[in-house]
Amino acid sequence: MQFVSGVVMVAAVSVFPGAAFAEMKIGFVDLAKLSEGAPQIKSAQSKIDAEFSSREQELIAVQRKLAKLEEQLSKDGAVMSDSERSKLEREILSKRRELKRSQDEFRDDLNIRKNEMLRQVNIEIGDTIEKFAKAENYDLILAQGVMYASEGADITDLILRNLQAGN
Repeated sequence: MQFVSGVVMVAAVSVFPGAAFAEMKIGFVDLAKLSEGAPQIKSAQSKIDAEFSSREQELIAVQRKLAKLEEQLSKDGAVMSDSERSKLEREILSKRRELKRSQDEFRDDLNIRKNEMLRQVNIEIGDTIEKFAKAENYDLILAQGVMYASEGADITDLILRNLQAGN
């Protein structure tokens, strides 16, 4: 991607005459910094936490029950009859499988939901950057593949303020 950005810049310099290129208004947005500070991302994370907290607590409860059964087997297994010990071992095995399946489902559902929320937030951030660029008459906004951006070209804080203001 950096190579492509370099090629674009070289092509732009060779296509535009020096005076026309000097008049271009170019900005840079640090997407990592934007992601850390955007209230939309924090809000999305809070929604996800609230949505999945009850399922997480259920998984923790099942883990505790399983640990108690395993402790019972290790403590009382020697004095149990073969049939009791075998029944408890099967129950533990069944609970482990159930727990693993539930954990896998939880992880998959959580990842799907995070990706959905992140996609929505990224669209909102992109729209905010585009509105800002049009309102401030920017010709080009770069986000990745930038080796250096002066403070004047770095508009990340301005975009972040717009996101915080809900623009």
